[in-house]
Amino acid sequence: MSAIAIPAERQGLGRLSGAVSDTLAMTWRGLLTYIRVPQLLVFSTVQPVLFVLLFRYVFGGVVGNDLSVPYVDFLLPGVFVQMTVFGAMATAVGLATDLKSGLLERFRSLPMARSAVLAGRTSADLFRNVFVIVLVMLVGFAVGFRVHTNVFAVLAGIGIVLLFAYSMSWTFAGVGLAVGDPETAQAAAFPIVFPLIFASSLFIPVASMPTWLQGFAEHQPVSVTASAVRALMIGGETATYVVQSLAWIVAIIAVAAPLAVRKYRRTI
Repeated sequence: MSAIAIPAERQGLGRLSGAVSDTLAMTWRGLLTYIRVPQLLVFSTVQPVLFVLLFRYVFGGVVGNDLSVPYVDFLLPGVFVQMTVFGAMATAVGLATDLKSGLLERFRSLPMARSAVLAGRTSADLFRNVFVIVLVMLVGFAVGFRVHTNVFAVLAGIGIVLLFAYSMSWTFAGVGLAVGDPETAQAAAFPIVFPLIFASSLFIPVASMPTWLQGFAEHQPVSVTASAVRALMIGGETATYVVQSLAWIVAIIAVAAPLAVRKYRRTI
């Protein structure tokens, strides 16, 4: 048998199970990176914790005056969404690093599903986000955050955050493959990240922004997702924001995932 022949179990209907197995292997590879290089996980958790502490104690006294709930309760759902956007940049940097080092070409020479590389990378980042969410929530409870709804609504909110994180990982996967260099990938991601993060309702109400900015800030995906998570955790209009957030998530994945896969195939 040729060394590059596709195993029998990968043929026909077995290809699906083979692709799943390959994706799990690549996901484990991504998780091992955080175990072997714990600095990556440390720095990805330090930033959202600093945002919680900074906005809670530095800006909370000013921003929170016009809110019907304590500012920390308004803030924390926004930090959940913010950290997924910043965290998705790691997908771009990681794929660009693998591309520049030639590792992706080595993967291509193996008898494995080509989709597994991207699916495994985005799945590993999803598991990382679970850890970060738990840590930030614990810090939030320590500084005064309280849930105003129930445990099922909170779990639904966390689920939306993770789905949104997954969609953003696919977006930045395309960015990393397009530039092919880790430093450039990080630089290219910032023009995407900053308008989404700071022209949003993550940290302040949209009503406090200039009128010309409110339309964009209210309806862009980061704000909509933050509003959905906020409604699920502290109450308010829920169904509209949840439906809009899920629509954004589906749309982002539907556009970003095929583009990333297409770029991956053309790049290597």
